[in-house]
Amino acid sequence: MSKKVNVVVIALSAPILIGLYDSSTNELISSFESNEKSSEYIPTLFEKLLDEYSIETLAYANGPGSFMSIKVTYVFLKTLSISLNKPFLAQDGFYFNDNTPIKAIGKLYFEKEEQNIVTKTFEQIPQSKFSLPKLFKEDDYLIDTEPLYVLPAV
Repeated sequence: MSKKVNVVVIALSAPILIGLYDSSTNELISSFESNEKSSEYIPTLFEKLLDEYSIETLAYANGPGSFMSIKVTYVFLKTLSISLNKPFLAQDGFYFNDNTPIKAIGKLYFEKEEQNIVTKTFEQIPQSKFSLPKLFKEDDYLIDTEPLYVLPAV
């Protein structure tokens, strides 16, 4: 029998991070990282994961970040959740980077102020790094998986 896992995908910028969490303990048991395009890496990795694991829950960072990567990730995971009949959850990217600014374009960065996401200009590049949580806490995620297409004014 395949090991049961919950999967978290962070594909807002390079590198893409994917974590596998033991569904009985919710502990991170394996992680994957890639600088490839999400449209190439995610389907290839999931093809291997589906052969080895039984996926119980899918979750992802729904934005803000790379518009195209968010879209590709959302469509792929939503389709997979429907075909597997498994829950699909989301959380914003700030959950995965200690609420630090997220790169938008040029010197513009996304920031979360209370419940609002705004864009701000920074002269000095803020240090921001996404990371997978050590534990999968399902209650921290939302059932509203719509992407956060927060686009800065151009």
